[in-house]
Amino acid sequence: MALSKKPVTGMKDILPEEMQIRDYCIQIIKETYGRFGFTSIETPCVENIENLTNRQGGDNEKLIFKILKRGEKLDVGAASTEAEVVDSGLRYDLTVPLVRYYSNNAAKLPSPFKALQMGNVWRAERPQRGRYRQFMQCDIDIFGEASNLAEIELILATATTLGRLGFKGFEVRINDRQILRAMAAYSGFPQEAWDSVFITLDKMDKIGLEGVEEELLDNGFERGCVDKYLDLYRGIGQAEDSLAYLAEKMDGVLEPSVTEGLREIIDSVQATKEADFKMVFDATLVRGMSYYTGTIFEIAIPELGVSCAGGGRYDKMVGKFTGNDVPACGFSIGFERIVLLLLESGFQIPGKPKKSAYLVEKGVCGRELCDVLAKAQKARESGEQVLVARMNKNKKFQKEQLTAEGYQEFVEFYKEGLKN
Repeated sequence: MALSKKPVTGMKDILPEEMQIRDYCIQIIKETYGRFGFTSIETPCVENIENLTNRQGGDNEKLIFKILKRGEKLDVGAASTEAEVVDSGLRYDLTVPLVRYYSNNAAKLPSPFKALQMGNVWRAERPQRGRYRQFMQCDIDIFGEASNLAEIELILATATTLGRLGFKGFEVRINDRQILRAMAAYSGFPQEAWDSVFITLDKMDKIGLEGVEEELLDNGFERGCVDKYLDLYRGIGQAEDSLAYLAEKMDGVLEPSVTEGLREIIDSVQATKEADFKMVFDATLVRGMSYYTGTIFEIAIPELGVSCAGGGRYDKMVGKFTGNDVPACGFSIGFERIVLLLLESGFQIPGKPKKSAYLVEKGVCGRELCDVLAKAQKARESGEQVLVARMNKNKKFQKEQLTAEGYQEFVEFYKEGLKN
């Protein structure tokens, strides 16, 4: 039986055209984040299964590619539970490995520590447009900065990067988990039910206010709580200043410093931004990860219809590894979605070098071949990209293929001499 030539479901082969754009994006991302003081790091793609299943990753923990124990440690016949045969797994995001990395190396790192990490992650989910089972993530995180300077720097760095990649007119939506909790408490929902309320709220953009109302009632919540909760959102929609409205409405329930902090972030970013985007307070923004403790944010690009970047503050996560909490905040770009948009828009990498193909007839060899190679080397030294290849029998088709790869000039070398 012939071996399968197709990649595993949810994985994909990357062709040269896409790879060039991916390399360009990586270059711009690293260069831009470097200007903001972020330092590149790397973590292993395999993590201890206990770290991956500590109820920090939300639904992603259901999608882990788990790895069996090896050698004598693996005894499938004697095992009665999964835990007896599994000891590690492929990382489903970069945040959990990063926090472990920081916890293990904090004594060797500066404070605050600004990390940039790019790498593949794996999730056993249903593949769809712009989403795969193996995909690259691109994260920046700041450890040891308790003030909202961390949020301001993260948002400015990420938005500046997207601007340099050619995106404009996008929205940075921002909220705070403390506001979400205060609104639920003010409305009378029991604390143990807040996560359920937030899961329903997160569907607001798809099912609307009436849909949220119907689902909350179907979930058994009292009419009085639901009405009071949704009245807050109606009030936000009518208020000229949403943050001022919430601060006044929930006086005594919501700390004034929360809305004041969000306002400072929004105003500071708006006043100093370089890219073309706007900051928007969005009280319906939830973010799925359970490790977020405060500020949360997302970036929405109109052409994509979904968010292409997201993040927030997670001040309690380091403490799960070390016993001591450390302020932490991060932002992640949806790298695969960005690449997909650039590909579909026919994006051309700016400043690409001239690409020439030197096609050499089969009979050209010895000193004559060395002369061709010397000419190619001289052109490369001047910044040109030169491919040296033997001439195919079907030269026309060969040139068509090379033209599709961006080669603009062809130089043909024959036994009897050079032809342009």
